Amino acid sequence: MKKVLLVDDEILIRETIRDCIDWEKEGFIYCGDAPDGEVALPLIEQVQPDIIITDILMPFMNGLELSSIVRKKMPDVKIIILTGHGEFEYARSALRMGVEEYCLKPLSAAEIITMLQVVSTKIDKEREEKARIEKLKQTESDKEVISQDKLLNDLCSGFIMTSEAIHLSTSLHLSLLAHYYVVAMMDIRYPGPSSSIQSDTLQESELLLIDTCRSLQQNNHHLMFQRSRTETVWILKGDSLDQLQQELQSFKETQQMISEESSGISVSVSVGIGSVQDRLQNVHLSFLEAEEDMHWRRLSRQNRHALRESFPGLLDPSLFLDRGKFVDFLKIGSPTQLEPFIKEYAIALKDINWHAAAIGYYILNDLTLEVFRSAKDMYRHLSDPEETLNRLQQQIGTIRSWQDTCFYLTELTEQFWSWRSRLYDKYGEMLIKVKEYIQCNYDKDSISLQVAAEHVEVSASHLSKVFSQETGQTFIEYLTQTRIRKAMELLKTTSAKSFEIAYQVGYNDAHYFSNLFKRVTGMTTKEFRKNGLHDASLSRSEGEQLRVL
Repeated sequence: MKKVLLVDDEILIRETIRDCIDWEKEGFIYCGDAPDGEVALPLIEQVQPDIIITDILMPFMNGLELSSIVRKKMPDVKIIILTGHGEFEYARSALRMGVEEYCLKPLSAAEIITMLQVVSTKIDKEREEKARIEKLKQTESDKEVISQDKLLNDLCSGFIMTSEAIHLSTSLHLSLLAHYYVVAMMDIRYPGPSSSIQSDTLQESELLLIDTCRSLQQNNHHLMFQRSRTETVWILKGDSLDQLQQELQSFKETQQMISEESSGISVSVSVGIGSVQDRLQNVHLSFLEAEEDMHWRRLSRQNRHALRESFPGLLDPSLFLDRGKFVDFLKIGSPTQLEPFIKEYAIALKDINWHAAAIGYYILNDLTLEVFRSAKDMYRHLSDPEETLNRLQQQIGTIRSWQDTCFYLTELTEQFWSWRSRLYDKYGEMLIKVKEYIQCNYDKDSISLQVAAEHVEVSASHLSKVFSQETGQTFIEYLTQTRIRKAMELLKTTSAKSFEIAYQVGYNDAHYFSNLFKRVTGMTTKEFRKNGLHDASLSRSEGEQLRVL
């Protein structure tokens, strides 16, 4: 029901209007009256009426002054002028203020009710329209968030061209361009619903870790999206390497906090950081590396957790080998230094009884996982590391003496050095096969990174990384370049229509093809055909991209 307030200096009129109408029956609430505008203002603030009925000529503050103030402070309140003065200037002033009705006294109760119902209907319509607009705004806002998440997810997954990402980011008012990029990921898993966690049941270390993670999740400074219920992904940007390192500091501190945690905690957190990239198209490389980094760190954490479960109360940090010292040797050591280094390094495990307890296996497994994580950081092209890891873990299970331990550490070192010695030229033959496959199948709309990876018998993520690092282009950019190049050729040498050419080069959506062609070449298909330009841009080397901006 709408609330009505009456302002009139004549008490008889106020009482007559108040008493002659059954307000509740008519769908209104009579919320008070006042003899002038000055008295009415605090009452209006208090009761927040929907409709004000006011006279014009009143002492202290007249009805027009009151209406002017109310219109500024409460624009949604409807004002009805009910006066015995019919001067034109009064009516014109009232209408200028947006007064709903200007009526001359006397009015019957029925006329007042009819007038109130007309104004009430108008209020309902305005509120419905306002609610509809708010709903549309919220829907658009939700769509924008969804679109932003999809854009960032596609960018990290390598499913979108650089030019298209920039184009879409502009429409979303999202700034993507920077000199440097790096991706960070976090997977945080609570023992139950996070909202049900009681702070008094958690350790101080858990509270600090949770506060740090939530602080990162609430940081709107970075480009961020929720990859899953537990995984959050950040794309950090910077105009200098120093700036980017500062942006990464919080993530590195969180990694260190997780790594140094020696007591069992109920919250499982893993943080992965990718490599710094200087091109937007390589964001997906940093994403894949962050994912791998998080994976290896989680395995290491799970190994330590299993050790705590198996040997409660025995987890002395000094029992674990110095992983940093071992990895440093792997990076710069030589075969002549290997034997003395291993014997000195493994001396801490000499007194372990391999037959009586399994603690030595956990310690070696912890070191092995760190070696694999470091290898993935340094040598991004490792293929099928899980298979090698499984083999080495099986070998750990066969250790029965300190001599076996030294032999295992020697083999682990040699495995790392074999990765270190491999050069990137081993991928030349694979890349040639992929490019030939694209040249032969670009006209099929089903061609994809996954299909091409299956053709050369590697994983899609591995092919994506190698292709980008070795050619300077993503797989989809090279495929698009090939298709647009062929479309140019068809436009110059045939009379086929644009939609026919779109289909011939692998695009089922002619509208998408037309927009893409213009973004890549700077011309519409019609302009390109009309100009009959020689395709000088295509004389560039195969690794060089077409203009994408």
